[in-house]
Amino acid sequence: MNVVIMSRTKATLDQVAKEIGDKTGRSVKVIVTDFVKENVFGEIEDQLKDLSIGVLVNNVGILPSFIPCKFLECAELDQTITKVLNCNVKTMAKMCKIILPGMENRGKGVILNISSGIASIPFPLYTLYASSKVFVERFSRGLQIEYEDKGIIIQAVAPFGVSTRMAGYQKTNLVTLSPEDFVKHSLQYLKAGDKTFGSVHHIILGWLLQSIPLKILFAEFMLHSLQDYVRKRTAHHSISDSNATSEISGDK
Repeated sequence: MNVVIMSRTKATLDQVAKEIGDKTGRSVKVIVTDFVKENVFGEIEDQLKDLSIGVLVNNVGILPSFIPCKFLECAELDQTITKVLNCNVKTMAKMCKIILPGMENRGKGVILNISSGIASIPFPLYTLYASSKVFVERFSRGLQIEYEDKGIIIQAVAPFGVSTRMAGYQKTNLVTLSPEDFVKHSLQYLKAGDKTFGSVHHIILGWLLQSIPLKILFAEFMLHSLQDYVRKRTAHHSISDSNATSEISGDK
């Protein structure tokens, strides 16, 4: 398959495109866009209209505040609300609207929408982000029911720790996987249902999180401990929001 990659930074996109091209010999189309902004989808649709998209990966995401905080304590809250909803919610629905008709006509296709493990329960201090990821999950699972008889796989993938820029490039361990390892593991669950945590360790973590009484999880001590943990784990890293989505297209 040929590949289309989309994100904000052209230099980074060009570098990734070269890496993919060198390793696979396939062509890579680069589209520079910023999903936190309004009215970006008309141009995207124009650039994709002649392509037969076989796989859509909606991996775009933005974290309102890297250090966990209460909703009203987010900096520039009005702008933050708009950015999170545009990036985490609207983009996924719009990209599905653009790509799904072609898949339906061909009677095949795969859509992977990246949710988050923390959407499994109400998650204070990440309230806006977690809620946006609940939408990703419910939208994906509902869409799968609507279109599974068309031969299309639509799956919500809900990871916990993955060592990415958004997570401060935390050191990998049993729970925090490298992006490459997480992708390799999660693809094994592609036909396992409309939602997956993506790895055995994340499945266990999700089960544990849903088993612990919420009163314990939401105790003031636990919330302060979460804030301190994130501060310490990311103290030596430069943090910026992640904003990327990608499609994999077949030959024209």
